Amino acid sequence: AMPGVIKIQYCVKCKWQLRAAWLAQELLSTFEQDDILTEVCLVPSLKVSGVFEVTCDDKTVWSRKAEGRFPEAKELKQRVRDVLVPSKDLGHSDTPAAKKAKTEGK
Repeated sequence: AMPGVIKIQYCVKCKWQLRAAWLAQELLSTFEQDDILTEVCLVPSLKVSGVFEVTCDDKTVWSRKAEGRFPEAKELKQRVRDVLVPSKDLGHSDTPAAKKAKTEGK
């Protein structure tokens, strides 16, 4: 797959389109200047109910099923950053934990 492809799959019946679109905007506003994104797409899911999954280059960076909740924008940005551009400092939305994990090479 081309690098920098983010997919946000959401349950249509749950009416999560707005949430998916908002998170897509958040990711674009953070990373669009970095020349690392080729695509951010929304994937409506009619068959799998209750799904809310974000993948980055086919790696799952968020699964509502696994986490038991939706991501906060800053959490999602950190996880996408860790996959696409580990050297990027997210400034105010970065956390010591994320920085610590980075230095330990996790």
